[in-house]
Amino acid sequence: MNTWRRLSQHYRMKHVNHQIFVLMILIITVPLLIISVIIYFFSIQAVKNEYQSSSNLILTNLSFNIDQYLQSIEKGTLNAQMDGQLQNALEHWVADGDENSNDQRIQYGNTIEHFVSSIEMTIKNVDSVQIYAGSRVFYSANFNRSDYDVEDFTHEDWYLQTQQSKGGIVLFGTHLPFHRVNAKDPVISIARVINKVGSKQPLGVMLIDIRLDSLREILKLSETSKRNFTIIDSHGASIYNSESTSANANVPITLENQKLQTVLSAENGSFYAYFAGANSFINFVTSPYSGWKVIQSIDEKEMTKQAEILIKIILALAFLSLGTAVLFMFILSARVTKPIILLSRKVKMVGLGNFDVDLSSDRQDEFGVLYQGIRKMLEDLQNYIERSSMAKAQQKVAQYGALKSQINPHFLANVLETIQMKAIISGQRDVGEMVGILGRLFRIHIQTGKETVTLQEELIHIRLYVKIQQLRFGDKIQYREELSVNSETLQVLHFSLQPLIENAFVHGLERSSQSGLLEVSSDISGDDLLIQIKDNGVGMDEIKLGQLRNRLAQPSDTLDETHIGIKNVHDRIVFYFGDSYGVEVESQLGEGTIVRIRIPAR
Repeated sequence: MNTWRRLSQHYRMKHVNHQIFVLMILIITVPLLIISVIIYFFSIQAVKNEYQSSSNLILTNLSFNIDQYLQSIEKGTLNAQMDGQLQNALEHWVADGDENSNDQRIQYGNTIEHFVSSIEMTIKNVDSVQIYAGSRVFYSANFNRSDYDVEDFTHEDWYLQTQQSKGGIVLFGTHLPFHRVNAKDPVISIARVINKVGSKQPLGVMLIDIRLDSLREILKLSETSKRNFTIIDSHGASIYNSESTSANANVPITLENQKLQTVLSAENGSFYAYFAGANSFINFVTSPYSGWKVIQSIDEKEMTKQAEILIKIILALAFLSLGTAVLFMFILSARVTKPIILLSRKVKMVGLGNFDVDLSSDRQDEFGVLYQGIRKMLEDLQNYIERSSMAKAQQKVAQYGALKSQINPHFLANVLETIQMKAIISGQRDVGEMVGILGRLFRIHIQTGKETVTLQEELIHIRLYVKIQQLRFGDKIQYREELSVNSETLQVLHFSLQPLIENAFVHGLERSSQSGLLEVSSDISGDDLLIQIKDNGVGMDEIKLGQLRNRLAQPSDTLDETHIGIKNVHDRIVFYFGDSYGVEVESQLGEGTIVRIRIPAR
């Protein structure tokens, strides 16, 4: 049986350890996990918003730079409209044709080729410049013509599109040079018709091929492992792609048709889609000059990389807190649980009456203080048991003496009733009445079995006592009662009012030379019953009133015999009902005294 109790106790203590462990998990680990999830989602959203904001700014600047570059090329082609020598050479070449002499043809050809060379020198990243006049193509003077094979270019699509523009710029996206043999490096082309100054007469067509290096230089500062750029024309054809190489110049855009149509139909926008083999954030703008769509894509994993690192750190902290909780549980078991189990066993032995228990401890922490306190409590308990045994013996003696003392009140009550009958027979009715009242008072004193009685029962005793005093003093003292409704049925301590009434007579009314008035009133205030005893006797000055109030607040054994009745009533009320109840005194010298009793209304 004892073994089972020890096991049960040990299990309960282990259960406390588990509760503390679970509590630590709930207080530390779980909140960390919740916070990590919240921070993860908020940080992801914040990172995405930051990337989106910066991406829009970067893309707008790139589009502007591309337009600036293309416009600079367009300004270079305008020189063909303003150069008089070129205009003259082209006009005679086209108009006169075979009528020109050989020297003239060489002179005109050199003029055109010199102009082409100047254009190549003024425009950055130009691959080649050609002017198509009549049926001939003119290149720069140092150009290797063997790389080109030109037949009838007048029926080619690019040439026809340029003719239809009637002097306007025509842009051609990424493509291999139109007439270059075995070309590998893609180019972008700008073409326009050269018109005679002051008229719409076409003199020739200028075609400028631009290497993709020009776009790469514009985009290279923004192109990273996180960002890729794609440029397409208004029909969706790829002009530039970050993944393009010289061997594979025109990588098609890997965007589903629905999203591609969204890009083609809107001026700008952004969305998430599967692009270039990954879930990506995509935003785009439309170039006002060229009409090209500049598309930027960012891998979503790259966007949220920092947020994922943060969540890993928080999760590591959460698991670290879990390991700390486990370690704390083992330390708690060794330093707290086991000492408590040992102490509880020793306390149980004390409870079974074995006071020879070793409660010494060399610990300097709270457990050491606890052991010392229990050891001191055990010593006090032994002293208390000894004192209690002596008190019980004395109580038996007192009970025996009280039993013998009850004989005298009974004997006096019986004798007083006999005297009353004799006085009435002899015609001394006043004497008989007084003796009868006194006998009834003795009868009430004999009934000491109850600790509490109703206010009505207590007042019966008071009225008998007052009546005896009125027989002594005649009409000098008046008695009045003002009782609140239903207060007479409430419980009060037995013999709690009589000492106060007696004090009113002895210390107040008897010493006054004027007519006396004694009032007893009751009132119910909330949960309390207030009983007030008021007299218009001699009263007390401030010094005596202060001394009385101090004595009411002191222990009984510090008092002398003065005011022992009111002190006794106060101590009985405090003992029976609690510290918030008791007796209060107010008095003024020459005006009287008021004594208030506060007890629970029950």
